[in-house]
Amino acid sequence: MPSPSPQSRHVAAVFGGSGFIGRYVVKRLAQAGYVVRVAVRHTEGAAFLKSMGAVGQIVPLAVSVTDDAAVARAVAGASVVVNLIGILAESKPGDFHRLQAEGAGRVARAAAAAGVAQLVQISAIGADAASLSGYASSKAAGEAAVLQAFPSAVILRPSIVFGQEDQFFNRFGAMASVSPVMPLIYGATRFQPVYVGDVADAVMAALALPNAAGHTFELGGPEVWTFRELIEWILVQTKRRRFLVAIPNSIAQLQAKIFEKLPGKLLTQDQLILLARDNVTGGLPGLAALGIAPTPISQIMPAVLRRFRPGGGKREQRAA
Repeated sequence: MPSPSPQSRHVAAVFGGSGFIGRYVVKRLAQAGYVVRVAVRHTEGAAFLKSMGAVGQIVPLAVSVTDDAAVARAVAGASVVVNLIGILAESKPGDFHRLQAEGAGRVARAAAAAGVAQLVQISAIGADAASLSGYASSKAAGEAAVLQAFPSAVILRPSIVFGQEDQFFNRFGAMASVSPVMPLIYGATRFQPVYVGDVADAVMAALALPNAAGHTFELGGPEVWTFRELIEWILVQTKRRRFLVAIPNSIAQLQAKIFEKLPGKLLTQDQLILLARDNVTGGLPGLAALGIAPTPISQIMPAVLRRFRPGGGKREQRAA
């Protein structure tokens, strides 16, 4: 994709740009020469992104995706819009629908009204209008709302995303460092972890390839793992010997009812529904169709998980 010159002042608006995936997308857009508006609820949480570009190139904006006027201001004059807004648990009932369905539609309608040239919507593998999961059904509703308002939008559906700041490998790595037991819920469920850098590259490829417009892509890594296999791999990388205990569904349901009422919401009933279903690519085009070779977890995560080894991995570093 040709890089916009500073004189052309091409603008990209990125909703949810301060999140895990967003920071990688913002960096790539800045490197491509865009002025990047980062639409977030709290601008102070996006201040760290400014160092990824030249002075004034990355501009955090306080925007609620539930506010028509604020969304319209964020996309005004932009040539590219990327919507990354998503939540794994609701802070209050209805958040899934408000943010992932209504919010996605609002962004798409505003982008269409503003004459934006390209829109990329980040969804998720497992998006399904018929799902009992509020997360999955709202993701599907968001896709439908986006395509209705902006038919040429590109939908990207990643599997679980891994990287230095992820909330999967890091969470279980931290658990392995302190707990003698590793719980397994739906240990046979399959996942296809995809590297966050590959997801960001997929966004850029979706903007660069004219034939991507209007299509949906499922993004998965080069390997399919069961949940049990992933936990066992994490234990090997963290050099911990732990008991793997299969948690019956009835017990998991009880735990979820308790945990979802606590700060942090480590487990919710909605997440249990998601965990019961494989999270792998199907018949849709994927990274290869976007010209991207998927990155295996073995190339990235051993270095990230090293700090969870006995002694924080420092003894190995000194020995090396």
